[in-house]
Amino acid sequence: MRTELRIVAAVGSLPEIHASGGLTARRTGPDTVHMIGTAATPLGGDELDIAIRVGPGARLVVRSVAATIALPSAATPLSNARWRFEVAAGGELDFEPGPTIVAGGAHHHAVTTVRLATGARLRLRERVQIGRVGDDGGGWRGDVIADIGDLPLLRHRVALGAGGAVDDGLAASRALDSELVYPDDRPVETTGLTACRLPLAAGGTLFTRVGSLLAS
Repeated sequence: MRTELRIVAAVGSLPEIHASGGLTARRTGPDTVHMIGTAATPLGGDELDIAIRVGPGARLVVRSVAATIALPSAATPLSNARWRFEVAAGGELDFEPGPTIVAGGAHHHAVTTVRLATGARLRLRERVQIGRVGDDGGGWRGDVIADIGDLPLLRHRVALGAGGAVDDGLAASRALDSELVYPDDRPVETTGLTACRLPLAAGGTLFTRVGSLLAS
């Protein structure tokens, strides 16, 4: 199944939503939208294409009503998602959906592209858990490509679980909590060997925490 979701925010109007496939969204406030699953997706072979655009001076908060569960199909374990975010000058996007749970036998690849204009603001959080209770055989890979105008902000890839370059059945991480914030001038912050917030050369910060389970 192919899923497409388009959300557009503009000053002076409610967010505009267009959806088809297994995902839609509902306005839950003047500048807030919640994503809602309408069918079991992503299954193996599914493709998700989600685009969110925030116009000049507009603000948009995006959440979800539940976690996303990636499942294998009889034909293939692999599903793909493409997320595209555009924020114009003076616009602000706060994006924090529920976590993605990758069930045993499933593999999910997500590519996130961010285009920020000068003066835009962004908070982008992603959480992933490999496996449900007693099940850790899934795999996930996420790529983030973020730019401010023509200036690169971030090129980042993380792989978790089965098939990953650092997969280890005894000690490899099975959970990720990642947050990209722009602008942000916080300095380096570390918590042991599992969590770190790093400043980016073009401004903003990237926080990454890995472990066996997502924090509540």
